[in-house]
Amino acid sequence: MQFTTPLNDNSTSIMLLGSGELGKEVAIEAQRLGIEVIAVDKYENAPAHLVANEAVVVDMQDTEALLGVIRHYKPNFVLPEVEAISIEALFEAESEGFNIIPNAEAVNKTMNRKNIRVFAAEELGVKTSNYKFVKSLEELKKAAVDIGFPCVIKPVMSSSGHGQSIAKSEADIDKSFEIAQEARGDASELIVEEFIKFDYEITLLTARNDNETIYCEPIGHVQKDGDYILSWQPMPMSQEALKSAQEIAKAVTDGLGGRGIFGVEFFVKGDEVYFSELSPRPHDTGMVTLITQSQSEFALHLRAVLNLPLGFKFYGAGASGAYKAKSESLNPIIDVPNRAFSNTSFVRVFGKPESHKGRRVAVSLVLDDDIEKAKQRALEIADSISDS
Repeated sequence: MQFTTPLNDNSTSIMLLGSGELGKEVAIEAQRLGIEVIAVDKYENAPAHLVANEAVVVDMQDTEALLGVIRHYKPNFVLPEVEAISIEALFEAESEGFNIIPNAEAVNKTMNRKNIRVFAAEELGVKTSNYKFVKSLEELKKAAVDIGFPCVIKPVMSSSGHGQSIAKSEADIDKSFEIAQEARGDASELIVEEFIKFDYEITLLTARNDNETIYCEPIGHVQKDGDYILSWQPMPMSQEALKSAQEIAKAVTDGLGGRGIFGVEFFVKGDEVYFSELSPRPHDTGMVTLITQSQSEFALHLRAVLNLPLGFKFYGAGASGAYKAKSESLNPIIDVPNRAFSNTSFVRVFGKPESHKGRRVAVSLVLDDDIEKAKQRALEIADSISDS
């Protein structure tokens, strides 16, 4: 592949639809190859805007507005990085010859938990927890009783786990319904899932181009309120369970098609593996790969998009700890102590223009041969950060 100076008439260009912290890392990797980056988001000075050649603000759920931006810049590749986006615009752009990553139908299936669950469980026969879809409080109450308690309740469309809760009894249903309605995204339909008494959950980053599919070491993670606060790599698991996860990830990503990296989530109980969800883009728990791999998930995503070889070296065990803002602020100041930086640790600050309580604004990254020490150190560094 040839590379040229950005903004050159012959340059390769990518358009990020969603310019948060994950998109920012993709943009940085693209810049390293001289690829022009057009970063699009619904607000000004989003993280990827700060490192892109062009920064665009548009309502990405406005079909005509989004199509107008794609047609104006004519990128070689369009990379949707968020769920809140006009799928109609993506289908239309694809019909006009634009290369949607991985493809418009894959984005359509994965932006909605109903679509991807039906596709995986009913079309591909992949093992999942029992589930039902509901559209009202009354339907929710009945479905929860049918599924059994505890059960997991979440909107079919939301990002970063927002709106998710666990109902332990019928007394929790009303509260779970309220939590779902407050989620970012479309809460008009909910999924009620059997609560799998799993031993742990993982993200298996799966990268595919036209020639090969590869897997990163499995990533373990801890979530709070549906959002990750700690992830580590590798997650110790049996070879049988790992093989099952890889086979399921291959089946689902082959079924979706296209190029790029996929964050495939699983529940694991002993050697049993249950498919949970999938994101057709870099995954937040995968930020740990910024320190554990020679090619992070962001670099692998870009390589896959460009149909380049997907090899990488795994350096060793590591962990990432999310820092969430404790204050409300415009142009927040993120205070990171010097001790966070060493030959085996560092911090990435996202550069978000506003902070809200609970909003992820930075992440700690630690490398250590002892995975438990890496996890502890990542949390300690994250806890030492402050904002104002």
